[in-house]
Amino acid sequence: MTTTTASSHPLLEKVLPFLKWWPLVGPATLKADALAGMVGAIVVLPQGVAFATLAGLPPEYGLYCAMVPAIVAALFGSSLHTVAGPTNPVSLMVLASLAPLATPGTPHYIELALTLALMSGVIMVTMGVLGLGALVNFMSSTVVVGFTAAIGVLIFASQLGNFLGIAPGPGASLTELVAGTFSRLEDTQAWVVVAAAGTLAIGALSRRALPKIPPMLVAMLAGSLLAFALNHALGAERTGLRTLGPLAGALPPLSIPDLSAGTLQSLLGAAIAVALVSLTQAVSIAHAIALKSGQRIDNSQEFIGQGLANVAAAFFSGFPTSASVNRCGINYESGAKTPMSAVFAAALLILVLLAVAPLAAYLPIAVVAGILFLVAWSLIDFRRIRKILSTSRGEGAVLAVTFFATLLLDLEFAILVGVLASLVLYLNRTSHPIMRSLVPDPRHSQRKMTEVEDSLLECPQLKILRIEGSIYFGAVSHVERHFDILRERSPGQKHLLLMSKSINFVDMAGAELLVEEARRRREAGGQLYFYSLRKPVEELFERGGYIAELGRENIFRGKREAIGGVFTRLDQSVCARCRARIFEECASVPEPK
Repeated sequence: MTTTTASSHPLLEKVLPFLKWWPLVGPATLKADALAGMVGAIVVLPQGVAFATLAGLPPEYGLYCAMVPAIVAALFGSSLHTVAGPTNPVSLMVLASLAPLATPGTPHYIELALTLALMSGVIMVTMGVLGLGALVNFMSSTVVVGFTAAIGVLIFASQLGNFLGIAPGPGASLTELVAGTFSRLEDTQAWVVVAAAGTLAIGALSRRALPKIPPMLVAMLAGSLLAFALNHALGAERTGLRTLGPLAGALPPLSIPDLSAGTLQSLLGAAIAVALVSLTQAVSIAHAIALKSGQRIDNSQEFIGQGLANVAAAFFSGFPTSASVNRCGINYESGAKTPMSAVFAAALLILVLLAVAPLAAYLPIAVVAGILFLVAWSLIDFRRIRKILSTSRGEGAVLAVTFFATLLLDLEFAILVGVLASLVLYLNRTSHPIMRSLVPDPRHSQRKMTEVEDSLLECPQLKILRIEGSIYFGAVSHVERHFDILRERSPGQKHLLLMSKSINFVDMAGAELLVEEARRRREAGGQLYFYSLRKPVEELFERGGYIAELGRENIFRGKREAIGGVFTRLDQSVCARCRARIFEECASVPEPK
């Protein structure tokens, strides 16, 4: 009996991408994946509870996100090691998007969270099917750093009340959260602060002292024991340590999103923003791990996998998900070989949950707040922020705009503001191509073209110019202004030779600018020339009929051919009086008697 490998059916692999890596599965990989899955199941326990609480949902919803959605993402994504589930930025986006529409934790709020997961999932899948994986490249790393740092600040603000033992007030914006908390500072409960601060301190210390053990797990266990001891010694009424309450169950129940037209319309902007953030996080994590594993990532397939995971979350009691940097890194470091590790993690989580679900009733809210403070601090990449601010003023401005937009605007708009700021910076850079005046250097044996300096003379009749960048509609004004300055300052240099190798792209507006410059040069008695013109640029000149206006005889392949051809068109009487002898061809011109 012959077996057909998955590689024989590329169309089937496209529909069922797990067929690509399924041949890798064997006894050895299953053992390694099961061990990695066991670690993943333990790690996600405190994270799921904390991130669901952050999203304004019952704690079990965070664990449900790590079950069916994680399996779907593993089977339909392209990465061998990424693990989907609840994440801090997406969880906070859920809270910020839905809190103005419904009270967190209520049935209507939960229904909206399901709908948001479905909508963002459909957007992701659509983008993946259309092959739009390259779109995540428009969200620069600077935008991500600024956004996640602001998310960390917002997490601090959102959990400040729980950290101090103050009942949270209405509103989800930064100003509302901070103002509401500080207006009730007199209600602070000292023993709640002790439990929350102890959890935070233990987690921070374990990160250094026990780097191989997830600090959130250590913090949850130690913080819970501390709170239990305080309640046992002083009484729950005196300490004020409220608990989360029992989890609903170990298996995710089926759920139905709200598909009414009004709800879909009100959540569209938030769904787009959630999809963008979720995809950027997932793809960046997948590529970071792929650099270590040597795997190639298909961005569009990753879009589909994450999208289907969110669709699954909508129908299996979840909320919007993405890939987690902590769980993915731990999954890889634990020796995972295939996405079966995520499948094992989901299955083992059910077993773990069956054992610890009763204990969750004793998990204090203050401990969760301490854990989320630990998460928030880790989101602020101080080293990267310092590097951005010290390296580039433009990137620093993008960082600041994204950071403050995230703090002050609705999150669904903040991330778009960051992307827009990044694009504006890019367009500003590309709209000002560098333009350098060149001259053959007599100190070099091959008379290499070098930038004009005090010790080097230019030809009085010919300007040689290198343009570094693209001449497109956004750069036309800058290039035109530079051409005008050259003509005004050096009217004797009626001929202009463009070293064109560094001109990456020319659009119709740029081509028309060059045609106009050529016309002006001809009227003044000179000409515009090109050498080392890139093929795509020359093809555009051909298709648009610009070659005839520029003159095919003015386009040269190399430097020697260009200078030799242009030299014959110079005014020889001026060459005879010139003592600079800029070009080798100048030697053939007799000096005046």
